[in-house]
Amino acid sequence: MDLQTRKIEFVQEFLKIQSEEVISQLENLLKSRNKKNEDESDFLSPFSIEEFNNRIDQSEDDFKKGKYKTTSQLLEKYK
Repeated sequence: MDLQTRKIEFVQEFLKIQSEEVISQLENLLKSRNKKNEDESDFLSPFSIEEFNNRIDQSEDDFKKGKYKTTSQLLEKYK
């Protein structure tokens, strides 16, 4: 069964629902899923070249100022 057919069948079943509570639960599920997708897309969006270069510059400055941890320090911290 293809996705379009599944959607149509879902909508047909949804229209038969008489319980306001069930409809509210489905609305909440859809809203939370949409919010999660928005959060993920914000988190996973690529950097612009300018933003990428700024992060590189900041990292280099931090390194020069000694603001970094060695691998052994990180391993010790998360043992």
